[in-house]
Amino acid sequence: MSQADIDRNVPTILTTFRGASDPDLAPLFYTIEDLWERKLWHQLTMALQEYYDHPKVTPALRLRFFRQFVSLFHARINQRRFVAFGLAAAAGARDPDEALTFLNGLALQVDNLGSRDAFLYVQIELARVKVRLEDLVGAKGLLDYARDNLDVFESIAEVNALYYLAWAEYYKKRNNFTEYYYNCLLYLACIPDLSSTVSIERRQSIAYDLGVAALLGDKIYNFGELLQHPVLETLHGGAYQWLVDLLHSINQGNISQFEASLAGNFAKTPLLQNSLPLIREKIRLAALGEAIFARASSDRTLSFAEISAATHLSTDNVEHLVMRALSLGLIQGAIDEVAQTVSITWLRPRVLNREDIDSMRQKLVQWDSSINQLGQWIEKEGKEIWVAT
Repeated sequence: MSQADIDRNVPTILTTFRGASDPDLAPLFYTIEDLWERKLWHQLTMALQEYYDHPKVTPALRLRFFRQFVSLFHARINQRRFVAFGLAAAAGARDPDEALTFLNGLALQVDNLGSRDAFLYVQIELARVKVRLEDLVGAKGLLDYARDNLDVFESIAEVNALYYLAWAEYYKKRNNFTEYYYNCLLYLACIPDLSSTVSIERRQSIAYDLGVAALLGDKIYNFGELLQHPVLETLHGGAYQWLVDLLHSINQGNISQFEASLAGNFAKTPLLQNSLPLIREKIRLAALGEAIFARASSDRTLSFAEISAATHLSTDNVEHLVMRALSLGLIQGAIDEVAQTVSITWLRPRVLNREDIDSMRQKLVQWDSSINQLGQWIEKEGKEIWVAT
C-alpha cells in the first residue's frame, strides 16, 4: 500500500474505530487523527499510549487497532514503544497459537529495521507464550538468548520487568519454587508503581504464589523481604490471611502458633500438606536462628537443652538440626558433643522486622551501658597506675 493510499484510508479507519468504541474515547480519536495528519510522531505515540492504557478499550479492539492502524507507520515511531503497543495488542489474541503467530510477525517487523532492543523485547514475550503452550525447551532457549543479550542494551525497566516475569512463569511451570520466588521479586522490583499498573486481582495472585513458593522453596529460609513487600498487603483481611499469618509464624520460629494453624486452611491445601516435613524443618531452623539472635554476641554458646526448648525437638535430634543449619550456611560454629553445647560464631544476615530492630536497639543500649561501666572502673581503679607511670 502506497503512502497516498494510507493517507486516504486513515480517516476512514479512525472513524470506524471511533464508532465501535466507548463514547468517552471519541475525543482521543479526534486527537489521534489530528496528530496523524500533522505527522507529529512523538505526540501521536503519547496519544496511542493513552489509548492502550484506557480501561474502556477491550483486548480485541487493541489487537484490531494495532493491525489496522498502528502498523501502518511503525517505522516512524520509537520501536520499543511500537513493540509495547504490540504486546498489549497480543493480549487480545483468541489463543496462545494466534498470539505466537502475531508476535513472530511483530519480531520480523522490528528486526527488519535493525532495532535489536525492540527485537529482544518481542523475544521475551514470545518465551512467555511458549510457556503457556508448554514448549518449555523453546521458552528457555529464548530466555537464554535474552539473558546473553540484555546487558548490551541500556537498562530499561519495562524490558527488565518482562524478562524477570518470563523467567518466573517458566520456573513456576517447572515447579522450581526457589527460582520462581527470586525472579518474581525481581519482576516486582522493576515496577515503580505497582498499585496503579498491576490490577488488584493480579497482585493477589502473585502474592499467593510468592507465599507458597517461600514455603516450598528448598533454598528459602527467611521470608523477611516478602513479608515487608507491599504486594503481600493485598492478602490482608481476605481469604488468604491465613497464608500471611503462616509466613509470619514460620519466619519468627513460632512453633506453637504454627502447629495451631495446621488444622485449618493449611490442611485443605494439598501442595502444602504434602510438603509438611520441609515446612517443619524451616520453622525449626527459624526457631534456632531466633534463639541465637536473642543472645548477645559474647554469649552464643547454647546447650542442647536450650535448643531443644526453642525448637520443640528432643535433645537427641538437636545435633542433626544444628548440622543441617551448618550445611545450609545458615550458621557457623562448632558442636561439642561431650559438653552437649553449640558455639555459634556467625548467623546469616537477614531482613529485620520491627521486633528484630527493637531487639538490636536493646543490645546497643546494654553495650553502651557496659562500656560506660568499664570507663568508670578504669577511671576509678586506674588512677594509681597512671600516677605510678
